[in-house]
Amino acid sequence: MEDCRPLGFLIGLPFAFLSLILSVVGAVVWVLGTVLSCLCPCCCCCAGLAGMAVSLVKLPINIIRFFTEKIPC
Repeated sequence: MEDCRPLGFLIGLPFAFLSLILSVVGAVVWVLGTVLSCLCPCCCCCAGLAGMAVSLVKLPINIIRFFTEKIPC
């Protein structure tokens, strides 16, 4: 059933490219948040920042899945 949805994949590619750029930004924020939380473990906001950055890194895959699921066979 997954093989019959190439249209959703093609429609989602431009959005996935934009989210790929955001995921690179998320990776940089994640590294900075991890370093800050190692230097000062009392900063609880760095853990939230790192969690947000991880969700930005996962964004391209989530967008492709969203568009693939919206297109019926």
